Amino acid sequence: MFTEIKTHELTIDVVVLTIKNNLLQVLLTKRNKEPFKSRWAIPGGFIRLSENLDDAAMRILKEKTDVEDIYLEQLYTFGDPLRYPNARVITCAYFALVRAEDVEHIFDNENPETVNWHNVYELPEMAFDHKKIIEYSLQRTRERLEYFPISYKLLPDKFTLTELQKTYELILDKQLDKRNFRKKILAGTMLIETEEYTKSCSKRPAKLYMFDPNLINSKKGLIFS
Repeated sequence: MFTEIKTHELTIDVVVLTIKNNLLQVLLTKRNKEPFKSRWAIPGGFIRLSENLDDAAMRILKEKTDVEDIYLEQLYTFGDPLRYPNARVITCAYFALVRAEDVEHIFDNENPETVNWHNVYELPEMAFDHKKIIEYSLQRTRERLEYFPISYKLLPDKFTLTELQKTYELILDKQLDKRNFRKKILAGTMLIETEEYTKSCSKRPAKLYMFDPNLINSKKGLIFS
């Protein structure tokens, strides 16, 4: 009996999140060919036969956005048979949380119409199932925030409590009570209080804090339900 042999392609898609202009933003590229020409997409591409997944993810991100040397983590494999028109394409998604200043010097945005940051809560019309992939990365980030201070990847080494609260609010997409937030934060062991303050002439200087590196290594977090 004749058996039909079915084949598939394997791609990599990379979700890069940062806080920029007081918004949680994702790095997108505009497609210049079909399918979904002129729609925005997560940086992605096909894997070469000689590559492992991690190397392919870094190469594709560099080629599409000129961003490199950031830590990428495997997110999930998306394999809906209908996710790619007229072909069977499975994608392995990666994601990264990065400080805006860590990528600004290597992200030369001379062509904002083809590569740019977008508010994750106000996405443009997306190609493929990339909106679903971004939403999944948000879900994973929120889950990890409950048991691990993942926000340290988005904040500078030293930050104010207001900046920390804003980061939580952007990830959770909701406002948190200031007094309750600070009470929980300061009652725990996740922060180290420094002797430094913000340098500002227009308002009262605020105390600077930093994450306890031992806590980060122990992977304990703080829950805000």
